This record gives sequence, C-alpha cells and structure tokens, in this order.
Amino acid sequence: MSDLAGERGQGRGPDGTGRRGPRPRSAQRPAERSRQGDPARDVAYQVLRAVGSDGAYANLELPAALRRARLRGRDAAFATELTYGTLRLQGLYDAVVAVAADRAAASIDPPVLDVLRLGAHQLLGMRVPAHAAVSATVALARQHVSQGAGGFANAVLRRVSERSREDWVQAVTADVPDPLSRLALEHSHPEWVVRALRAALVAHGSTAAGADAELPALLAAHNDPGPLTLVARPGLVDPAALEDAGAVPSPVAPTAWTLPSGDPGVLSAVRDGRVAVQDAGSQLLTLALVDAPLEGPDERWLDLCAGPGGKAGLLAALALPRRASLRANEVSPHRAELVRHTLRAAVAAGARVEVTVADGREVGAQEPAAYDRVLVDAPCTGLGALRRRPESRWRRSPDDLSGLGPLQRDLLRSALDAVRPGGLVAYATCSPHIAETTLVVRDVLKRRPDVELVDVRPWLRDRSGEVLGGTGAEGELWAQLWSHRHDTDGMFVALLRRLG
Repeated sequence: MSDLAGERGQGRGPDGTGRRGPRPRSAQRPAERSRQGDPARDVAYQVLRAVGSDGAYANLELPAALRRARLRGRDAAFATELTYGTLRLQGLYDAVVAVAADRAAASIDPPVLDVLRLGAHQLLGMRVPAHAAVSATVALARQHVSQGAGGFANAVLRRVSERSREDWVQAVTADVPDPLSRLALEHSHPEWVVRALRAALVAHGSTAAGADAELPALLAAHNDPGPLTLVARPGLVDPAALEDAGAVPSPVAPTAWTLPSGDPGVLSAVRDGRVAVQDAGSQLLTLALVDAPLEGPDERWLDLCAGPGGKAGLLAALALPRRASLRANEVSPHRAELVRHTLRAAVAAGARVEVTVADGREVGAQEPAAYDRVLVDAPCTGLGALRRRPESRWRRSPDDLSGLGPLQRDLLRSALDAVRPGGLVAYATCSPHIAETTLVVRDVLKRRPDVELVDVRPWLRDRSGEVLGGTGAEGELWAQLWSHRHDTDGMFVALLRRLG
C-alpha cells in the first residue's frame, strides 16, 4: 500500500480496519483549511458523482479520470482505493453519516453525501490521519459544492473521527434485531443480496448453520478487491514475458497469472491482446468447456453472448491448435466491436474467428445443430463479482431477476438447439443466485428430454491439475465457485450434452 504527499496512507491495519482506537479531533478551524482538494481525492469524487448521477461504471470511469488528471503510482493507487472502497462500503458509511449528521443520509444533497462518504472511508477504512482526512475532504466540499457544505462536512467528519470502525459498527447495528440485517449493515450489502447469498450457500450443500457461519466470510470477501488476475492466452504469449513483468503463476487456473502490483495496461502483451485482465474463475469455466471430452467432430465452436470478449479471447486461443473455428456472437454492436478488438491477437496468429451481431435467442433456430461446443455466458445480476464491480450491489434489485430469468432460459434453449447431438453446452453466470443458476438449468431440462447434465466438476482443475473442491453439494453435477473459498468471482457453470 502507498501514501500520498507523505501524509496519508491507505489499506487496512492488522485488525482489518486501519484503526486501533478513537481518532483525535482536527485542531484546525474550517477557515484555516485549504479551499482546493488534492488531485487524488478530486478524481475519486468525480468518479463517485459519475457513478451516482450518470450511471457510469467505476471500472470504466476511474481509468479515464486518472489519465485526465495524469495520476500515476502512489497517487493513482490512493485514488483507486478511495474510490472502490467508498463504493463498496457505501451502505455502512451512510448509516454512520446519518448518526453523525443527525439526519437521514437520503436527505443530504447527493454531492455533499459523496464527499462525506469519501471522508468516512479515509477515517474508517484507510490509514489516513484524522486531521488530513478531515481537512482535505472539507476542501473538496468547498471546491465542488459550497463554503457552507465545507462547514457541514467539517462538523460531520469530526464526529465520525471520534470512534473507530468497530465502535461505529456496534453503534449502527445495536438496535437491529435480525442477524442478517445486521450482517448486511456491517458488511455494506443490500439486505436482499445477503439473504440470496445465504440461500445459495444452502442450495450448494451448506447446512443452515454452516451457511450462517460461512456468510460473514463471503460478505467480507466482496469488500476485498481480490487479486489482479491475468489470462495468458495459450500459444499467444511466452510465460517468460509475464515473469519478466513481475507476474506470478496463479494456483487457481493453468492459464491464470497474478500481477502483484502495477498497471497491466503498460504490458505490451496486454496492449496487443495476447494477455488480458480476466478473473481466474472465468478462465476455469472456459477451460472446462474445452477440456470436457466430446464424441465426434470438434470443429465449430460458438460463444453465444460474447461481449465484451474475455471468454471469447481464451476460446479463440484454445481453438487454434485444434483447428476449430469460433463464432463470437453479441447482440450489441458496440460490444461486438469490443470482442473484435479482444480477438485481434488470436486472429493475427491464424485463428478462424467470426464476430457476429445477432440476438442469441434466435441463433438456435437460425443454425440448428450446427456447433460442437457452445458457451452461454448469460446476462445476470453479477452478484458473484461484487468485489470487482463495487457499484453493482447498489444498482441491482430483486425486480431484475424477473426480467433476466426468461432471457437466461431462452438463451440456454437457443444454445441447446444450436449444438449438434453429442455436442456440449456450458451455461455460466457470474452470480450464485439460485434464480439465475440451478433453477434456470432445472426448468430448461424439464422441457428437454433430448438433453442430459454432464458432471462439470472433474474439468475444473487448478494449475497443479487437481480438481477444485467445495464447488457443490454431493451428487450435484454443476459447480459454484465462491470468492471466499476459491479466491475467484462467484461463477456458476453447468455442462449439458444434447442427446442423439
């Protein structure tokens, strides 16, 4: 972790919070403080406003903001932790601010609330001295909102600084009787997400007591950014080049590498598409589809929902030595362009790839029994990737499931129509929610006597060749990965074979 301008650090301390006790009050009066925020905090504020008011995605907005501000190194790392940490812990910080301000967070003007959230994260989630956190955040309020907002921020953040994070958690949860509601507040998740994750743990083999014991670790994992994982697309990059760049082999997947620090965008292999940032769980399920044995021809592959192209990039590299062709389909023209960009290195190496723009629900009818292997990476709530997409937990709602469910079923049915008898379909989501995973597969199978489940778990192998454990209940043929168990996103995958 790093500091900024020699006065502030980032990251959590030995107790996980970065605090050992109550913080001292700032000795400065508001009039003595700077009226101009520093560049790193300014970037974090801009991203929070874009996410909150414009619906932007932090993983897209932050890199652009860092480039505009010309921030690198420790300043960029500080801005990144401040942005992502604030977004992840927004629910907890809103509860803290409400007590400190003596008013509901929802009643505070959004620009001011974003400033207060940033200040709360510096005080409770980073090793930033109280005087620096308060004075710099007050300056941010004055710069972007008003002098009065600066005074309000000063008063609220001084109150926040009087308690440690543990004390604040105890204070805001003291009157919450339901244990799941308390967990939701402590770990900053919407309550419906917490209940859905507990149900998913039970559905995949945990007892009720086991799920209750395991749930805090899962929620905590969502508030940890996780490793920066790269995919080394087979045949396109020499592993020595990754080692020279400081990357180390990930134990999770044979194609996965971890970059302990630095910006992956500076690597030439990343810039030209031979290497990409990709979660190890995403790599594992792609490898499982390709490694599972297949009777008959193995010449035509289909990625039905390919955008933005991560799994398609790995599929294209894996198809090269097998002389298989890949159709990467995407319904959105913009995302299809992202797929083309991702596949450029594989194409340059000779991969036979076609990128198409079409509704995946119609592909099966248009090309029945045309493919040997099909991947359905279905649109979902993304509840398995909360550590990497910090704002998504606040944007999703249970209502999203009613719209996604029919789409997921239609896409899986289309894939089963598109695969030939004897061919394989992998149905995957980046969500453990049972309404998006097991229920979808069960519902489709009920109406498809020409399809059988294939045990996918033997093909989920780590770098050493060992089968990953803890991916499902006894007797299940599908697999669920977990951030707290496998250090991956919460990917679900089921493998289905169409019968002759």
